[in-house]
Amino acid sequence: MKRLLCTVMLMSLLAGVALAQTKSTTKKSAKKSAAAAAAPAKADDSGSSHVKAYTPDDVKWSAAPNALPAGAQIAVLEGDPMKAGPYTMRLKMPNGYKIPPHSHAHPEHVTVISGSVHVGMGDKFDEKAMNTFGPGSFAVIEPGTHHYAMAKNDMMFKGKDTIIQLHGEGPWGIQYVNASDDPRNKK
Repeated sequence: MKRLLCTVMLMSLLAGVALAQTKSTTKKSAKKSAAAAAAPAKADDSGSSHVKAYTPDDVKWSAAPNALPAGAQIAVLEGDPMKAGPYTMRLKMPNGYKIPPHSHAHPEHVTVISGSVHVGMGDKFDEKAMNTFGPGSFAVIEPGTHHYAMAKNDMMFKGKDTIIQLHGEGPWGIQYVNASDDPRNKK
């Protein structure tokens, strides 16, 4: 009986060691797979790549289009926002930057990357009615929905730019509720 009990205990111990080794190997494989997925793809023999990957240092910023108030910067990561088809772009706004009430012809998908963006709904800019969204926040705004936004960083993000990522189907466009708010109408 003792021999049987010792054999069962030894087998259980060996099974536990084998299971631990399997978990360790699986974790290492998962880490390698995640690292491979996160790494930028290398070009194939034709010189083209099937993956676009960016670190924050790779993002190239330029002045935002004149459809937005002056002071913001834009970085196009994928596609051409001004043409039909999928696009991904980022908008960098300094603290206090405001976008007056407006709407879009297509759904607007917004992810807050850094800083803090305040958003309100309606035809009139009202800071008291705005909701605050910090890093990691996501929203989808349906076509024709009147909304407005402001990069307003509190103590936690004070002095930092707010960066949001927009993606969707182009062409991207903005229609201001009041024509007098449209920067394209100002000379």
